[in-house]
Amino acid sequence: MPDCPYLQLIDGQWVGASNGGSWDVINPGTEEIIRAVPFGTRADCRSAIEAAERAFPSWSAKTPYERAAILTKAAALMRERADALGRITVLESGKPFPQGKGEWFVAADLFEWFAEEGKRAYGRTIPSRTAGKRMTVLRQPLGVVGVITAWNFPAYNPARAWAAALAAGCTVVARASEFTPLTAMEMASMLVEAGIPAGVLNLVNGDPEAMGQEMLDHPAVRKISFTGSVRVGKILMDGASRTVTRLSLELGGNAPVLILPDADAGALAAGAVSAKFRNNGQVCVAPQRFFVHRARADEFAEKAAARASALRVGVGLEKDSQVGPLINAKQRDRVEALVASAGAHGADVRAGGKRPAQLAKGYFYEPTVLSGVVPGSPLYQEEIFGPVMPVTTFDDLDHAIALANSTPYGLAAYVFTNDLKAAVKASEGLQFGMIGVNEWTPHATEAPFGGWKQSGIGHESGAEGLAEYLESKLVSMGGL
Repeated sequence: MPDCPYLQLIDGQWVGASNGGSWDVINPGTEEIIRAVPFGTRADCRSAIEAAERAFPSWSAKTPYERAAILTKAAALMRERADALGRITVLESGKPFPQGKGEWFVAADLFEWFAEEGKRAYGRTIPSRTAGKRMTVLRQPLGVVGVITAWNFPAYNPARAWAAALAAGCTVVARASEFTPLTAMEMASMLVEAGIPAGVLNLVNGDPEAMGQEMLDHPAVRKISFTGSVRVGKILMDGASRTVTRLSLELGGNAPVLILPDADAGALAAGAVSAKFRNNGQVCVAPQRFFVHRARADEFAEKAAARASALRVGVGLEKDSQVGPLINAKQRDRVEALVASAGAHGADVRAGGKRPAQLAKGYFYEPTVLSGVVPGSPLYQEEIFGPVMPVTTFDDLDHAIALANSTPYGLAAYVFTNDLKAAVKASEGLQFGMIGVNEWTPHATEAPFGGWKQSGIGHESGAEGLAEYLESKLVSMGGL
């Protein structure tokens, strides 16, 4: 496995920051510095955009089959090196090793799938009202795309945007989170090794606000794909109004789970704990607000608490670790405050609720289960993004759907029932972009991923994910 330079990639060259700046990447499980990486400025982003602009004509002119060969080779490299790559992802994100390694296989799937889907960017012929006229709709790449991704899935988040944009024929200027830049640098290195031409993929690291503004202001950038907070998404929307830059926004979530009275709440507790505490709850589609029918709520909370208490909390590279740390101290402190506020609103802590005493270093917080969480409390209203499972009771399905919809978010929702009518009513009544009925994973590489309301604009993955990077052009020929 070739050594990755862990630098910025601009116009095919690995470079430091133009201002000489650097950023220390911290292991959230040990609070130790892993290494320093470049931390640049708006000027670095501008250089990357200009390189992408120069590279666009030749990259977009390549056939989808030529582009696919490079993306497929990169996918193969990711699978071959998943063990080593997974360790790097664990070091900077803290997640347990099986999750870090598994994320690289998903990233490889995304590159491979979009490599093939790029060959199906079909247009169409429209029958004309006039015999001497022909109308054809072409699908063509947008141009230069800025991609800004979050830290919670350092491989998956970039892969789904980079792969789709590159397969469509766009060139990319990417900025991964400064908390987890090493994974993105490894991914860029493998694309270079696979033969991607200079300037087609550029990777910068630096001041997020300055680089985002450069992407908004530069006329060559036709679109920005952003994964992150609602607050930053709104800033991008405001800025895009100046330049009419197209946006894809994958923002926050506050996913409800409806456990109806006919469901086996005790049996569901195992799957609920696994889904809730995956990546320490730092998942935008993580089940968050658990609405359990009053007749089943105590049983569910008791069994969920027992399973949560049994989870092994530890550093991600330790063999038996099941739950890692939060990404930084700020996020841990925020989760701590949310749990404290829930207690002030009358909630009962059934498991966890504190920092683990045996772990003096690292941003750890125990897997926590609370019952009696009331609507209106901060823990109920806000996206937790941490290892906390709040349980709220309901009495009838209409009430549960109303409670579930009472949020500005609309990304994912979950329903568990053996009643077909109830399942249909709930799945059609819930105001969310993805609904899991009797399952915890309502998403896939080949399926559209996107939210309603303040959870975002546009889609990732699936055919819809490729379409986000294509323009439609009508070619109308007359006088034939």
